[in-house]
Amino acid sequence: MKFKKVLRVFTHIVFWCVVVAIAATATLFLIYGGNLPDYRKLATYAPPVATRLYASDGSLLIEYAEERRVFIDFDDMPPQLVNAFVAAEDQNFWTHPGIDVQGIIRASANNLMRTMGFNTTFTGASTITQQVAKNFFLSSDRTISRKIKEAILALRLERAFSKKHIMTLYLNQIFLGARAYGVGSAALMYFNKPVSELSLSECAFLASLPKAPNDRARAEERRNYVLRRMVDEKYITREQADAAAAEPLNINSGFTAQMEDDFQYFAEDVRRQLLDKLGRETLYNQGLYIKTTIIPEYQRAASAALNKALDAYNAGRTEKLQGAIIAMNPHTGRILAMAGGRSFAESSFNRATQAMRQIGSTIKPFVYLAALERGISPQALISDTPVVGWRENNMQWKPENYDKKFLGDVPLRFALETSRNVPSVRMVDQIGVENAVEVAQRFGVYPADMQNLNLSLALGSGETTLEKLVLGYSAFVNGGRKITPKLVDYIEDRYGNLIGGEKTEIIEWSDDLNPKEEEMESEPLSDAQSLYQLVSILQGVVDRGTGRQAAIPGHTIAGKTGTTNDVKDVWFIGFTKNLIAGVYLGYDTPKPLGKGAGSHMAAKAFSDFMNVVLANEKNQPFSVPDGLRFVRVNRRSGIAAADDPDGQIIQEAFKDGQSPNPPRATTQAQPSAVVGGIF
Repeated sequence: MKFKKVLRVFTHIVFWCVVVAIAATATLFLIYGGNLPDYRKLATYAPPVATRLYASDGSLLIEYAEERRVFIDFDDMPPQLVNAFVAAEDQNFWTHPGIDVQGIIRASANNLMRTMGFNTTFTGASTITQQVAKNFFLSSDRTISRKIKEAILALRLERAFSKKHIMTLYLNQIFLGARAYGVGSAALMYFNKPVSELSLSECAFLASLPKAPNDRARAEERRNYVLRRMVDEKYITREQADAAAAEPLNINSGFTAQMEDDFQYFAEDVRRQLLDKLGRETLYNQGLYIKTTIIPEYQRAASAALNKALDAYNAGRTEKLQGAIIAMNPHTGRILAMAGGRSFAESSFNRATQAMRQIGSTIKPFVYLAALERGISPQALISDTPVVGWRENNMQWKPENYDKKFLGDVPLRFALETSRNVPSVRMVDQIGVENAVEVAQRFGVYPADMQNLNLSLALGSGETTLEKLVLGYSAFVNGGRKITPKLVDYIEDRYGNLIGGEKTEIIEWSDDLNPKEEEMESEPLSDAQSLYQLVSILQGVVDRGTGRQAAIPGHTIAGKTGTTNDVKDVWFIGFTKNLIAGVYLGYDTPKPLGKGAGSHMAAKAFSDFMNVVLANEKNQPFSVPDGLRFVRVNRRSGIAAADDPDGQIIQEAFKDGQSPNPPRATTQAQPSAVVGGIF
């Protein structure tokens, strides 16, 4: 009887305890469960992930992100990585309903013993599901109300989602130190490898991070604790744990998705453009796939060529010369290589796109094109004789040639190939300053709204960027089309959807790489015959003129050197049929480069670059338009070779109505004398 009475009392106590617990639980749900966040949105979880920038060959250049994060599906997680986190964080994860009653009791007893003075550590009882609830929806405040809300959300999450989905949310959201969120990013940050390649030791280390993500001092100790927990939970054997514990933890000192310094200028230009176009949130958090135009082989060759030129000049000097190089496809504007200085780490200022500099003699092809467009023959004689008395803006000009000599009458071609200043002054006087400058404006080198047009502008005193100059020269070889620079071929969102249009089609053009008529977006900037005559002359610049340093054996190259007053800036812009590149060298604060310096430095850097990228390419001569007639002439006189066979004989392209100079001719379309210029 006494036993039955005790049993009855105990049963009543248990019953009322259960009733009170149920009532308390119901009350808590009524109080705290009403205004909780909508957990159902986690069914389509799309975390902020890094945007990745890729080269044209698919190689990764850099990541843009405010939080370093790489999303990994559950099926792609190594089982031992999942097991390590379960053993370390929530041993009953696969069986509890969201909260772990056994864990709560165990933690409460352990913490009570710690309070009473026993040698135990304070422990928590939050399950992985509760951590998901907190990380996604709640603050980290250590309050009873937050813990209650956390438990309610955990129970709801367990009813709504599978264990695998909850684990996927957890492993992709958890903060693991060093700005790494999720195991995918942490694997790259700490070990520079994807999660699929993590060893057991590395898995255990990552699982030890949630408790103290920034404590590197106890890394091995915490890893070994996780390994012991995995043994206790029978995920691994003692032998496996011992072997993993014996492995050294080769943790990166601070790994970031770093690319080579060679690519930094290009990547920064891409970042700036897309930041303006897409906005910060999209660029940094939406996991974009950005396929760029850069060719790694070209980029490395460009950086090497530029730095070789700079190092050769800078040896033994305190103040360091700077420079830039840019290469692109002249038909599409796709930028294939770009270096804006010696090193992005030293200076992020991009001298290829941001530096406005006087362009000197690189303006001359535009001036001479104005003459060719007006029907002046490539062999028209121009007087290379002293001129005096010309005044402009209250300044008297006395033009000189670089060699301080005067050669008398010289053909137009010869004057441009050898970059003689006095004939250029006379040429500008004949066609008019406005007409000469207008060509540079038409081709985008000078701004269309430029004011105070004067002779010096037509001779190179105006400022522009290397990029704009290269774009202007591109029209010489692409049929007179004005193109825009292109850094990105296409962008995809994290789901593979295109952003902002269609993927760039790699057009299979004919051998001469001239676009189809229907692909021409506007009228050509100049007529095809005048453009070819100019390209032929610029080929002569490289073959026998001031640009001989740019010659590439076995390849047809055209281009133009440029030097400003007192040799403060030196240039070379050169091109083949399908590739154009420009080099600029100068101090950031312009000053003379000194004795022995000149445009040959830029031409040599161009040659060093082209020698690499053209090594396995076949030669492609420039396309010849219909209607031109080729005649062999004496280069120095412009007289037909049959009448003047002495000296260098070349092939000249004549339009209808043009012909070689008559024997002993002294004038033909000869400009009158003027004075002025930048030399």
